[in-house]
Amino acid sequence: MSETPANSRYAAAAGLAPTPGQTVGPFYHYALPFADGEHLVPAGTPGSVRLHGTVTDGHGAPVPDALLEIWQPDADGRVVREPGSLRRDPGVFTGFGRTQTWRDGGYSFTTVEPGATSAGSAPFIAMTVFARGLLNRLFTRVYLPEPAAALESDALLSSLDQADRDTLVAVREGDGSLRFDVRLQGERETVFLRYPRHEV
Repeated sequence: MSETPANSRYAAAAGLAPTPGQTVGPFYHYALPFADGEHLVPAGTPGSVRLHGTVTDGHGAPVPDALLEIWQPDADGRVVREPGSLRRDPGVFTGFGRTQTWRDGGYSFTTVEPGATSAGSAPFIAMTVFARGLLNRLFTRVYLPEPAAALESDALLSSLDQADRDTLVAVREGDGSLRFDVRLQGERETVFLRYPRHEV
């Protein structure tokens, strides 16, 4: 079948509103994950931490086929530029991870706690969310819950009201892990960010 030129007699009649593009997916579970993508460091590595949570939709229902990517500095705050993210090389920390959500919407990464990239700045992990129903990926940040002074002085967090700010700060659980829930819409919706040249 050949394409129809926009200026042909088959073009849409004047006055008709364009319809939105179709959403992508859900193809993430089999198309994009890779072996050990959720393990930025092997489980049990000294200094490792578990980052986990649940992805929910606007009704609070779990999203069972989302895909999450994280990128972060190492424990010393060094922005890592090592190759090998898609094929884990033993002992090499790339700062990049990718995983899909489970049937209950949960996810988990094994990583290290990022250090601050500059003196006094608040350490955080960058997160990208892909899911069905999204026309484009979403960007957010996962801030460590401490040090409190760094959180208070962070430029992004300081620009938000308390309720929105709380959606960007992970919760330290009793076992030392970090819990970060992603809410795509609705009450306590996670704050998402827009970067230059990011089309929405």
